[in-house]
Amino acid sequence: MEFVVASGGYPLIECSTCSEKKCEVGKGFLLVRGSLLKQIHKNVRYSSSLKILDQEVLQGELEAERSFKYSDIAVRLAPPHLLQPKPNVSDLRFGKYFTDHMFKVYYHEALGGWQTPEITPLENLVFHPAAKVLHYAIEAFEGMKAYRGIDGKIRLFRPELNMARMNASARRMGLPGFSSIEFIKCCTRLIGIDQEWVPHSEASSLYIRPTIVGIDPTLGVSSSESALLYVILCPVGSYFAGEKRTEGVSLLADPRYTRAWPGGCGDRKVGSNYAPTIRVQKEAAEKGLQQVLWLYGEDHQVTEVGTMNIFMFHINEDGEKQLVTPPLDGLILPGITRSSILELARDINEFKITERTITMEEVCRLVAENRLLELFGAGTACVVSPISYIEYMGQGLHIPTCDQPEPLYKKFLKTLLDIQYGYVPGHPWTWEID
Repeated sequence: MEFVVASGGYPLIECSTCSEKKCEVGKGFLLVRGSLLKQIHKNVRYSSSLKILDQEVLQGELEAERSFKYSDIAVRLAPPHLLQPKPNVSDLRFGKYFTDHMFKVYYHEALGGWQTPEITPLENLVFHPAAKVLHYAIEAFEGMKAYRGIDGKIRLFRPELNMARMNASARRMGLPGFSSIEFIKCCTRLIGIDQEWVPHSEASSLYIRPTIVGIDPTLGVSSSESALLYVILCPVGSYFAGEKRTEGVSLLADPRYTRAWPGGCGDRKVGSNYAPTIRVQKEAAEKGLQQVLWLYGEDHQVTEVGTMNIFMFHINEDGEKQLVTPPLDGLILPGITRSSILELARDINEFKITERTITMEEVCRLVAENRLLELFGAGTACVVSPISYIEYMGQGLHIPTCDQPEPLYKKFLKTLLDIQYGYVPGHPWTWEID
């Protein structure tokens, strides 16, 4: 089955063989190959490493029946005089430049739920001063990317997993859910309209930021009966300014600060997890360090590094090489890149793989015994980022990640980038957009 999305406002007709919407004009459209619905059901329902529980998936399927539909989308293009010049790739900074258009769809319980989805010129949002998002941080968001491959095609990387996670985050914040497949179609249309903003560079990509916010114009801590789901796009370079792939990041590990705790929402992508980290990040910068290594508990458990999941590669007590990452126990975000690395590691099958608690006592001991080989972070924004130094309890720990002759983090980084930029044609993790 092929699903065709018209990019120029062409009329759509039903396909007589698969009942999907197809563009009746033979040019100027986007093509997403493969059975989207089958891929979503397969990847979401059985992706245990994402911890999207079956009951959440079932709830999502019920919500999908009431979701907005791509077939109803309205498009209002920016006039030529409002189109912005494209920045040079060398000038790209994370989150600085934005494309010409955005996606929006409102939800109003009193009006039956989701309203008509639309693509409009990028514009400011207008909220009532009492909007719940402004007072109680009732919102959730996602981060994903579109990549222009060596063949010129634009690809998404496992977007169905981002949509599953966003629905889970929205439910945690009392916000309405939506159909993953319908939202992916809408995002695909938006990217198609602004496709010239996807950088022609393997050092850059187009960052996609879906966000949902509660906009009820009433005070009081309660679930939202009105919401806005929107998407903005921005071309990006490296997440860390001046970062070189061959240099590791430096971290502040201070047990006085905790990012998340049991029973909280550390495993959901919501703004309230990030705002309290800014002051600690500033403290790290004042010490000349780049990021924060977040700890939890009296035993100083390692949870996340900055906004990334963390991996440790070491030689265990039996003399075997082992890859370890903290478990999905509610303290950390179930990262898409984290899940992908674990799947790749199992395919490599050259070392042990464990999801378990890591403590700073263990990290210090491994460093002292020369058994710690690598520490690295993983996330959509940075992909894979090596760690070279940790300041912890008054001591400096030099991590030999970048000193390894053939570091594991580079193998994961290369494999993921090869998939994302089309060096592995037809990989099941990518969604091609023509």
